[in-house]
Amino acid sequence: MQDYFGKDTPKLGFGMMRLPRKRISIDVEQTKKMVDLFLEAGFTYFDTAFVYPGSEEATGKALVSRYPRESFTLATKLNAGIPGMTEKIAKSEFNTSLKRTGAGYFDYYLLHNLLESNYKKYEKLRIWEFADEQKKNGLIKHIGFSFHDGPELLDRLLTEHPDVDFVQLQLNYADWESEKVCSRQNYEVARKHGKSIVIMEPVKGGKLADPPEEVKSLFLSYAPQSSFASWAIRFAASLEGIITVLSGMSNVQQVEDNISYMRDFKPLNSEEQKIIREAQKILGKSVAVPCTSCHYCVDGCPQSIPIPDVFTALNTHLSNGRTAEARESYEKAVKGSGRASDCINCRACESVCPQHIDITGFLKQAAGILE
Repeated sequence: MQDYFGKDTPKLGFGMMRLPRKRISIDVEQTKKMVDLFLEAGFTYFDTAFVYPGSEEATGKALVSRYPRESFTLATKLNAGIPGMTEKIAKSEFNTSLKRTGAGYFDYYLLHNLLESNYKKYEKLRIWEFADEQKKNGLIKHIGFSFHDGPELLDRLLTEHPDVDFVQLQLNYADWESEKVCSRQNYEVARKHGKSIVIMEPVKGGKLADPPEEVKSLFLSYAPQSSFASWAIRFAASLEGIITVLSGMSNVQQVEDNISYMRDFKPLNSEEQKIIREAQKILGKSVAVPCTSCHYCVDGCPQSIPIPDVFTALNTHLSNGRTAEARESYEKAVKGSGRASDCINCRACESVCPQHIDITGFLKQAAGILE
């Protein structure tokens, strides 16, 4: 199979979604240090998006304004799937992203978060044609889309848009056989169409950096010096046809850890692949909420419930039985915000959840356990 991109592309990408913060705003000075370490190690791929609060601006300050444009590659995304979107507003996102980042052009430009519930809107608003126009104008180098749905829709999209350069998929060892996320099936569809892949959520929103104790013991018995996150990222990077694996790094320590095993990347060996399969079996029994803390559900919540933070607290109880700690974490999360019991079952959150989580059901469970 002929891949669109060269095989020498660095396998680690910097996801600018979970940057460090000082209270509300992004900590640009710490972000600069993280960017410096990343580039010094030989990596070049940075990923942001119009809808990540403050991310494009921080990328402009910490990266674009400080380094020659040809020394890095930058990806951002256009989100046309939200309610009330018009063609004019959707297309204006592109110019806003250029202004925020100061990048001049984008190496990778993605239609954001395509789902069964919104993909027709991208057709209706002529976003595919718009992206093609910007590519012809030299403002976009490669066009792709990020995807959070099933293999049937992915196959349809790649059949209808054969000229798309790449796809961005949620792939990790925990979701490999998931009936909701469909990591393996989506991967196979993309490869069937000859598309190279950018991987998102390789650590499942940080969940695989702190897996259940049984999984930790399994990994530590083989490689006691390796971080748990390294297993997840190396699993993703070991797949064929991968452009890069995005890691949403939040501090200098995470950058240093990722660099330590990805600078001289070695695919998982046969014994490590066997250990991953054992971890998958263990995680198949997990009762934890499969939330990746993307926060897409938060803005539209009429009760202002900090849903991802509530689920983080709930998972402390569900995964490890630390109920007292879970309740303390929950109270901190909902202070000044809506509580889980405030949910009115409008399900606005579920309509935008990339993981297709039964959010209202889990909120009811959280209220019963943590309140």
